[in-house]
Amino acid sequence: MASIASAQFLSYLKAVYPTRAGRANPWYIVAAVAFSASNRPQAVPIVFQHVLEEYNNSTHLERISVARKVRDALFKTGLVCGYSRAINALLELHKVTPDDLKDTEPQRDLDAPVQEYVKRGQACFKTLYGDTAPAVQNLLDSIYPDMGWFSNTIGYGLTYSFAGALTPVETSYALVAALITMDTPLQIGWHLDGAMRAGASFEEVKAVRRIAMEVAESVGLSWSEGVPEVKNLDESER
Repeated sequence: MASIASAQFLSYLKAVYPTRAGRANPWYIVAAVAFSASNRPQAVPIVFQHVLEEYNNSTHLERISVARKVRDALFKTGLVCGYSRAINALLELHKVTPDDLKDTEPQRDLDAPVQEYVKRGQACFKTLYGDTAPAVQNLLDSIYPDMGWFSNTIGYGLTYSFAGALTPVETSYALVAALITMDTPLQIGWHLDGAMRAGASFEEVKAVRRIAMEVAESVGLSWSEGVPEVKNLDESER
């Protein structure tokens, strides 16, 4: 497994993402999720330890922020790749996480009523899907009303909208990474667009797509119909 997630390969993945003033490089979030969704949980702690080395002289707040980002990315994308894979990845991550970077209480608001998550889900869904939100929601409602409710309330309201660890852009990146490894082109296209609506640039989304594909290819995955390209959305599509 170390040969798959070698230091050289991880440094290469980091260099794929373009530098942008005022924004941290989220390559490790994309890589960790791609390995998790590819069913290579043993690679996740290697990614984590690699990036944590860059924070050896940083504050505790900065270091625990990195740990929380990786944990929450794995948790959120469990809805995409399956929670068996997310649990295995989180378990491997837990083994190498220093005690002072672990959480002992849930990060989400456990007391908020369901209706509050309905509202949060609608707002998050609108942000990521833009003008296409009604059509996608209608699709989910029509194929199975429970799917439409679950997607909005549990998926987007409770799970994805939480911004206490990942930013909305980072959440979009995590979803893109998981969807690419799962070979679901319809949803890949939705979330490539969603990442740009959340505030990512065309070049940044292209880099995220490439990082996820590099990880997937490194473990032998392929795509039945290829991976959708990133569209450079104009203002009217955002």
